[in-house]
Amino acid sequence: MRLRLTTADLGRWVDPETAWMAWCASHPSAFWLDSGASATTGMSYLGIAAETRTSFDGPVLDWLREQSTEVDVASVAGGFRLGWVGWFGYELRSETMGTPRTRQSRYPDAAWLRIEQCLAFDHTTHTVYAYSVGDAEGFRDEVLAALDATPPLLPPDSPAPASDATWAYSDEEYLAMIRECQAAIREGDAYQLCLTTEARVDVSPDPFETYRRLRASSPTHHGALLVADGVALLSASPETFLTVSPSGVVTTSPIKGTRPRGADDAADHELRVELEASAKERAENLMIVDLMRNDLTRVCRVGSVDVTSLLTVESYAHVHQLVSTVRGELLEGLTAIDAVEACFPAGSMTGAPKRSATLILDRLERRARGIYSGAFGYLGFDGALDLAMVIRSIVIDAAGSTVGTGGGITALSIPEEELDEARLKAAALLAVLGARA
Repeated sequence: MRLRLTTADLGRWVDPETAWMAWCASHPSAFWLDSGASATTGMSYLGIAAETRTSFDGPVLDWLREQSTEVDVASVAGGFRLGWVGWFGYELRSETMGTPRTRQSRYPDAAWLRIEQCLAFDHTTHTVYAYSVGDAEGFRDEVLAALDATPPLLPPDSPAPASDATWAYSDEEYLAMIRECQAAIREGDAYQLCLTTEARVDVSPDPFETYRRLRASSPTHHGALLVADGVALLSASPETFLTVSPSGVVTTSPIKGTRPRGADDAADHELRVELEASAKERAENLMIVDLMRNDLTRVCRVGSVDVTSLLTVESYAHVHQLVSTVRGELLEGLTAIDAVEACFPAGSMTGAPKRSATLILDRLERRARGIYSGAFGYLGFDGALDLAMVIRSIVIDAAGSTVGTGGGITALSIPEEELDEARLKAAALLAVLGARA
């Protein structure tokens, strides 16, 4: 029997934070894809899992290919039309690239939640809809009752002071690793390498309250709170990994090139201009654009892959970033999962050439990256895909919290500046945990 997506207007606006507290907070697996606290356009979605998968008998992508449930989603125009929400961890590269698995993360390589009901927040029209496979009106009434029983939320508390972060490498070790990256580049084994590190904090705070602090301090259009069986991903990511429309249009928007925000307008403008003019940052971005073009040509129609935006500066709460966008059209018969298989892990988190880069980085880093530098988002029942990069993110489980960070290394890199950049990217996240970098 063919299932049908039904919708019902909630009848009033409600802040997603309040909706999470009313409906999702007590569930072990839930999601919130967040356009931001001050969003005036775009959509946000949140809901609880009808099913959670964090372990798989075979390849994760093969399992996802088999999950194509017959659902009529014609009642909703675009966006997330129910389906699967979750993440791919970086170590899934062994599946997509055929490289040896040498590290095992403490986190699941992938976690996916089957979503058969959710709330959809339209920030343009200030309208909230209940989506359901089945009775949307009954679902709406359940949500309204839960909202009526939820007291108003107070502003998020400041984090309790935590111990200083413990880094995976000392400053001297990380600087030496940068120089080893540059040696590999001089030898011709890579053009660019995305070297990473990790900060660990010995606290396991409430994911929802921690995410409230994160979205207030680091607003972004690709925020997320994903909770799956004891592991929580909190993200303020600014970077799109892949989007695929139901008709097969693929886009990717790699970010390479970073400057901090200035203390005043004049300093901020100077830093933005410096980023735009940087030969090192422009070269780094162009190398990743070329890599992503190459990845997409493996699954896209000949002549359809094009760079639609090149070296554009986007500004966020704490940094300026250099962003480009590549677009293509999938070959007939291929799906969003084929695009993931061709492109994962993203070149912006590996370097180029991708295979050589990942092998060099595995040797240098000597640790599993885990969820960091993977991707998160949704795969809809309609075949649409929207994945963001797991950067600017916190992962929380019972053993504590981790923050990944890093940056692209080229022959022109100044090691001390690369170390400073990695610390800058982590600082706001660690502050949310009450820790210092």
